[in-house]
Amino acid sequence: MNLRKTASAGRSKQMDLNKEMFRENAYRMIALTRCAVNGEVPDSSLTAAEGLDALFAVCQEHILTACTAYALESAGVQDAAFTQAKNKAIRKNILLDAERKNVLEHLAQAKIWYMPLKGSVLKDWYPKLGMRQMADNDILFDSNYRREVKDVMEACGFTCEHYGYSHNDDYRKPPVSNFEMHPVLFEIGTTAEPLYQYYKEKIPSVLQQDETEPYLRRFRNEDFYVYLAAHEYMHFKRGGTGVRSLLDTYIFMRRCGDAMDWDYIQGELKTLGIADFEMQNRKLAMKVYQGEMLDDADKALLDYYIFSGVYGTIGNTVKNRVDIAGSKGKYIFRRIFPDMKMIRTYYPFFYRHKLLIPALIIWRPFKGLFRNREHLTSEVRHLMRK
Repeated sequence: MNLRKTASAGRSKQMDLNKEMFRENAYRMIALTRCAVNGEVPDSSLTAAEGLDALFAVCQEHILTACTAYALESAGVQDAAFTQAKNKAIRKNILLDAERKNVLEHLAQAKIWYMPLKGSVLKDWYPKLGMRQMADNDILFDSNYRREVKDVMEACGFTCEHYGYSHNDDYRKPPVSNFEMHPVLFEIGTTAEPLYQYYKEKIPSVLQQDETEPYLRRFRNEDFYVYLAAHEYMHFKRGGTGVRSLLDTYIFMRRCGDAMDWDYIQGELKTLGIADFEMQNRKLAMKVYQGEMLDDADKALLDYYIFSGVYGTIGNTVKNRVDIAGSKGKYIFRRIFPDMKMIRTYYPFFYRHKLLIPALIIWRPFKGLFRNREHLTSEVRHLMRK
């Protein structure tokens, strides 16, 4: 079975490898990506042809295939699957850059301020084009113009996949352009609500207007890092987050870490309640990508990143939500009977028409069976294991 033909972004693919083999190949991936971003040529023990199928499968889980390909190529290893993935990543980044430029120009023409987020910024700090693969483009915009932004996106040839609920609207345009347009940075009525409340108050004061483009907004490096940590914390506490988040942290720290106001950063992290998470995440990232020895606690934490994949797992999500709820029974109750904050966020129609909420409670499980059957059955399976 050729894992490179079957590997995809789906979390289930990591089960093609047993746990020990998955971990072993993840460590190989980490070593290779460390070489790639630090300009080092990997030794032959890392680039041997044996096991490249399994390595490819793990890299796909963490969206680090292109970065790994650069490391292999630096050692003279030309593998068709890795090279193809790298070339696709380069092409996609170029296409996304072009689409983003067009969208931002249209937003400026409509006099709507905007700010590219996360990977749209970080990708340019990686050493080579495509080394930081992109799944989509995230852009924050003036929340007073949500409807107008929808008009802009559709005028640019995008199809709206969902609009008007949650913390972002999704737009798609063939062949590869996926844009998430954010009126706010985090969701209300979820585990991320403290983050939502913080940014609801802080956004007006932490955004800086660009000197040459009047509708472009930027974070200072300190505030970009606080947001990066908050975003990773959100994923870490939900379904988990993968090794790429550690690499993003390392890339940011290497570029900006020595010149930042860490007293300010620590104060904001404490306000958000994520200071401990940020410290352990940063320390692990620096140890891993500077090639330092890991102790047992580091290895246990790294395992969580390794087995989460880039977008987390259903198993992690269920475990973390049960822990937050306090018991499995409370979690199941809340899944069946969502509270008003969740209804307001995800089902605004029913929030506006509260007499119909009993119909929502009946409708949701059937919607799950028809639209997200695999996710729902996996969630039930994990609940039965606990």
